[in-house]
Amino acid sequence: MTTRPLLAVLALALNALVWGLSWWPLRQLDADGLHPLWTTAAVFILATVVLIFISPSSWRYFKQHPQLWWLMAASGLTNVGFNWAVTTGDVVRVVLLFYLMPTWSLLLAWWLLGERPTRGALMRLGLALLGVVLVLKTPESAWPLPQDLSDVLALLGGFCFALTNIWLLRLQHTPESARMVAMFSGGALMAVACAVLATAAGVVPTAQVFAVPLESHGVSGLLTWLTDAFVTQQVATWAPWVLGLSAAFLVSNFALQYGAARLSAHTTAMVMMSEVVFASVSSVALGASTLTWRVGLGGGMIVLAALLASQAHTDKNHA
Repeated sequence: MTTRPLLAVLALALNALVWGLSWWPLRQLDADGLHPLWTTAAVFILATVVLIFISPSSWRYFKQHPQLWWLMAASGLTNVGFNWAVTTGDVVRVVLLFYLMPTWSLLLAWWLLGERPTRGALMRLGLALLGVVLVLKTPESAWPLPQDLSDVLALLGGFCFALTNIWLLRLQHTPESARMVAMFSGGALMAVACAVLATAAGVVPTAQVFAVPLESHGVSGLLTWLTDAFVTQQVATWAPWVLGLSAAFLVSNFALQYGAARLSAHTTAMVMMSEVVFASVSSVALGASTLTWRVGLGGGMIVLAALLASQAHTDKNHA
């Protein structure tokens, strides 16, 4: 293997490592009182500021290509679903359900791009869905599935990830900087919107947003709340984690762009599947997951279906 392909593989492996281990700092922050929705908002706001500083003209392309707003929404909801799920649920289950993404891609491509699935594609779909049933269904759980919020979030995150890839395909003629700003700003905007709605609905306790509950109303009450929150010792605890995650996600995204542009779709998918390994090994070792034979077998089916899908996509492009 020459130097350039090796660097591309290492870049993709770095991206997979970052996302495969992201559950740990997210859980650390959650334990310190910062809900994953607010963590996602803070991390992606910082990353967006950095990207705009690097390429301040990126926003101008949103007027020329309004579909970038759809990319923003899809990418933002992907991060909301994954980060919330991996913080509150069993990490291995969440990652495996998230990687049902190729199945969603098949259905979305049929709907949005008019690409009718082949018999092989439908067989891969069946294999992936059987794997999902094995992962979700235990002797103790009842139908219908899924039941846990983390399972729902993981599935929705994978669906939005597939939708993100569809929009990236349709927007491949736009500048890379504009797509990156759309994806990171979407992570910030969707996380803030979901956090506010979830807090108002009581899904996220107000006390977990900041150390100081928001009890008063009006502009003066809001300013007082923000001031009290940001002078607490907790923010000093959160800051290193948030800064570290922002830097890690930025580096991993640049690594993904570098690697995916230099390798085939099949090779990219194979390397990216190492995220499942990184997440599984780390979470089982640290007691955040339980690896049963059902999860192992079902997860293997999901991963195999994803790899077969990427191989079929590569063969189609080479035909």
